[in-house]
Amino acid sequence: MNSKPLWTPSKSFKQSSRLYAYQQWLAEVYGLHFDSYEQLWQWSVDHIEAFWESISDYFNVIFHTPYSKILSSYYMPGAKWFEGAKLNYAEHIFRNYKEDHIAIIFSHESGSINQMTWKELKHKVSAMASYLKTLGVTKGDRVVSFLPNVPEATISFLAVNSIGAIWSSTSPDFGVESVVDRFKQIEPKVIIATDGYFYNGKPFDKTDVVKNIVSSLPTLEKVIVLPYLNKMDIDQFPSDFVNINSIWQDSPAELTFESVDFNDPMWVLYSSGTTGLPKPIVQSHGGILLEQLKYMALHNDVHEGENFFWFSTTGWMMWNVVQSALLLGSTMLCCWVVLLCFMMVVLLILTLMCYGNFLKK
Repeated sequence: MNSKPLWTPSKSFKQSSRLYAYQQWLAEVYGLHFDSYEQLWQWSVDHIEAFWESISDYFNVIFHTPYSKILSSYYMPGAKWFEGAKLNYAEHIFRNYKEDHIAIIFSHESGSINQMTWKELKHKVSAMASYLKTLGVTKGDRVVSFLPNVPEATISFLAVNSIGAIWSSTSPDFGVESVVDRFKQIEPKVIIATDGYFYNGKPFDKTDVVKNIVSSLPTLEKVIVLPYLNKMDIDQFPSDFVNINSIWQDSPAELTFESVDFNDPMWVLYSSGTTGLPKPIVQSHGGILLEQLKYMALHNDVHEGENFFWFSTTGWMMWNVVQSALLLGSTMLCCWVVLLCFMMVVLLILTLMCYGNFLKK
């Protein structure tokens, strides 16, 4: 077996990485010096409180109230991180706001590519947040989506997050039972759903699926529809369903961010459901913020102004990870389905990136 590395980073490449910058910062601020990645990793394992505090310091996490203790206990369940701290995930997204810079690039399998500036993103997030507030959505309420991997999913998530509500999503290729098995457990107040999607050049109408999902979720108070197949038209739905495009036309209030506890739920993911009902997996505002800052910067070496892509549907946890590209001021690439030849190229690129990041460490 050939053990020769596929690629070895140069010294200048290593020193331009965000991981190297973090190590230099640790030396300057904490007086900690490490000769290798393995030494740094071992320190992070042996001194987990100091490590995570350093992450919050290094990335200048915005705490609206300070924490009194980094970790309440080393035993699970029940351990709490950064007790007393209050923050908001979406606020950290929008501190990267640069009006005319591109925040999202969206690709459709037809080959069309659209771009969304930070200005448009902020306007639409503000409009959605304002609308949800008129519905009485507040901190702790659950808002769910049945959307493809499109900008409207990210917009809706950030709006929900900004007001301290809890997000959860599934992909529109799921059937009624799969969606209801997940969402019914968390009793959502609002659902944002699509009328369908395209795959392999064919339209897949989900109108009846959405109606059946809605009728199976008794806690729903409002249904918002993205007319993905039929453009601006949602006449095939009941008259009290709201067209998402009408929300963008409003003049929203200034975008504000609800301060929530570090350990408050941010979103709910699910296990596969191969043994009984899918198990809800609750992740916290602060925990996800710190983890995604660490993962995207130190492990993926994402820099401001770069593009980040990971092929995913909204039913897979990698969709949640991709949102964190915006945390670092990079551009998020999203798409629903793509041509097979393009996917083969993407998979090859991702494979080489994985090898490169592994060897870099």
